[in-house]
Amino acid sequence: MPRQLHLSAALDSPGRFDPGHYAYLARLAERATLDFVTLDDSFAAAPSRPDALAALARIAPLTSRVGLVPTVTTTHTEPFHTSISVNTLDWASEGRAGWLVGVSTTEAEARAFGRRPVAPEDELWAEAADAVEVAARLWDSWEDDAEIRETATGRFIDRDKLHYIDFTGPHFSVRGPSITPRPPQGRPVVAVPVTAADLAADASPGGRARVAAAIRHADVVLLDAPDRATRLTAATELRLRSGEHLRILARLDAALSDPAAEERLLAELTATGTGVDGFHLVPGEPERDVVALADRIAPALRAAGLLRAEYTGRTLRDHLGLARPASRYATAATAPAASPALAEVTR
Repeated sequence: MPRQLHLSAALDSPGRFDPGHYAYLARLAERATLDFVTLDDSFAAAPSRPDALAALARIAPLTSRVGLVPTVTTTHTEPFHTSISVNTLDWASEGRAGWLVGVSTTEAEARAFGRRPVAPEDELWAEAADAVEVAARLWDSWEDDAEIRETATGRFIDRDKLHYIDFTGPHFSVRGPSITPRPPQGRPVVAVPVTAADLAADASPGGRARVAAAIRHADVVLLDAPDRATRLTAATELRLRSGEHLRILARLDAALSDPAAEERLLAELTATGTGVDGFHLVPGEPERDVVALADRIAPALRAAGLLRAEYTGRTLRDHLGLARPASRYATAATAPAASPALAEVTR
């Protein structure tokens, strides 16, 4: 039996702000049994778009299985706040949240914040890697059974199961612990965009830093590659550097304007020897193309044994076949405990 594909889709619809539009698309993606959907975001003034994290939080109660992965930018933001926001989405969706890591590279965005000038891309991705590390430690800072909720004594938490994270790096220092309980998934799924050029011998410093962040922290890589041969080479290189835990999804154009376009997409999705675990589909016109995915592409893949007939798990980690990580502090007998009110962040 052929190995089933991991599939996701972008819902990006610049200029659309009505939540009903995105809820409709997410429910279509859920009908197609996709692993997750993404929604892009940035601090740039154009193209105009909704706040991705807020939009997907609104969609969470209107869906039940599909994963929800907003772009959240680490530049000009505080990792403590990012960790809480993504954690909240995981709770709102009952374990279906992810985080597509982004950075802010333009002078205009830097001026909008007025905190610092634009930095080189390699520095931004090094900062992003540290931000993801801080978020993971904060998610771990509450052990899974830290909440005790003893009505008789009025104790809500076991303070011995909350931990300082004591992170200090070149970009920020964070003491912790988090102010919210551990996410349902333990840690929401982290995705990082990578291009084939980033893995080349002559890759730019920014590209090398992006790959380093992906290898160090990503559960999922969204891989841009121009053709199958390049995709295979890039995916093989990623696996050599990172191991088998990483899920690699290749970005594919999914502008399905006519039957011929649908046939080309199916041929690409069913091709063998691509080296990836699946595909991230990028519609041209979401309202048209996500319908085609749900009504025709997904059924054809199921008939070929390449796509699940129904969801077998509840969380995004379940869909991707990723284990729920244990808190790094749960077995650390020497980890110092802390009050939940104590949360310090400095830059």
